[in-house]
Amino acid sequence: MTVLFLKAALLVLCASADGGNMKHSLRRTNLQSHKHGTPLFKKMLDETKTHAVKSEHLLSVEDHDFTMRPAFAGPAVPVGVDVQVESLDSISEVDMDFTMTLYLRHYWKDERLSFPSKHNKSMTFDGRLVKKIWVPDVFFVHSKRSFIHDTTTENIMIRVYPDGHVLYSLRVTVTSACNMDFSRFPLDTQTCTLELESYAYTDEDLMLYWKSGDESLSTDDKISLSQFLIQKFHTTSRLAFYSSTGWYNRLYINFTLRRHIFFFLLQTYFPATLMVMLSWVSFWIDRRAVPARVSLGITTVLTMSTIITGVNASMPRVSYIKAVDIYLWVSFVFVFLSVLEYAAVNYLTTVHDGTDRKLRQKTLSGTCDISSMRTMMLDEAYGRPDSNGLAGYTQAPVSSEEPAEKLDPMAVCLSIGPEVKGAKKRTLRGLRIIQNTHAIDAYSRMIFPGAFIFFNLIYWSIYL
Repeated sequence: MTVLFLKAALLVLCASADGGNMKHSLRRTNLQSHKHGTPLFKKMLDETKTHAVKSEHLLSVEDHDFTMRPAFAGPAVPVGVDVQVESLDSISEVDMDFTMTLYLRHYWKDERLSFPSKHNKSMTFDGRLVKKIWVPDVFFVHSKRSFIHDTTTENIMIRVYPDGHVLYSLRVTVTSACNMDFSRFPLDTQTCTLELESYAYTDEDLMLYWKSGDESLSTDDKISLSQFLIQKFHTTSRLAFYSSTGWYNRLYINFTLRRHIFFFLLQTYFPATLMVMLSWVSFWIDRRAVPARVSLGITTVLTMSTIITGVNASMPRVSYIKAVDIYLWVSFVFVFLSVLEYAAVNYLTTVHDGTDRKLRQKTLSGTCDISSMRTMMLDEAYGRPDSNGLAGYTQAPVSSEEPAEKLDPMAVCLSIGPEVKGAKKRTLRGLRIIQNTHAIDAYSRMIFPGAFIFFNLIYWSIYL
């Protein structure tokens, strides 16, 4: 009994000692926790740190050869495409191209990238995974320049689903050629096309298609251009054949642009019309005011030449006539004809003045009046010898060179008179026409504006 009692006492002492130590350790722990400000409970462990599994291992990237397309030696891989146009940056008539920024997305299935997932959630990666897996080699046909945006990192995204479906998206800016027809410029409507195609895989290996038809193309409502109105975006697809390599699926993004006419009305048509109307002012200026009319005509001609040169400087050197060329050159012809009109008026005025002066001289020198006839008759009478009453006077010797027959003065006047009268009538008839040079200006005041208005009616009815 004594032994049992001693053992029980020892156990009680040990228990009390352990309780004191435990209380002391807890007290010290509380002091340390208050000292460092850390919570008493322990954080839950991050499962991503406990399972050190790389994405390459999860997607089995190292276990497959991704230089070959999915389902190699099998049917063609269907690759769906959709595009979101972010902006239409510029349209260049001189270079015949356009610049567009867009989001290009590809959809396909690669069973080599399938992975197990309890929650059926996808995994998203950046552009670093692109170099390790297979992606479609889509390029832009007729592209001049293109680049993938890389600020702040490459704008590339890959999303992989557990069943192997892949979404590949990138943001790219491309400058592509656009075959424009300027025969109706600036009243024209242009249709440009951006073409997408696989570079290496024919239709037997890769089948490109629009994922949702026309709904595969979406645009931002804020897209606008300074010179054009965007009328319509739509998509098409067809096969393209190359004699060396075969048939390829090609996708088209078509958009129609209508040019704003108001800018050209202010900068081209309105100034040209004013120059033509200014050239008509010379018809109301006196024809003897040579400096005023000549300077006005030359000024309008040079201004029209400047307008034509300025318009053609911003256009490509096409081999056909544009609508604006027709209007400007017809306006130039009207201005030039107004200068020629004054040249004709000035020439006829000069001819009229010279003819009038000659007519006055001929009239004064060729008129046989009564006094001249009487003088001629007296001279003839005194020069003839008289045998009856003038015997005492000495007769003047007659020159041997004197003609045998004397002309009768009356006959001379009678013969000259009708010729002078006929010439005078013919000259006066011509003078009536020449003297009406002011009538040319009067007719020009009606003909020039009427012809120009008629031309405008025909021009705008055709091109509008």
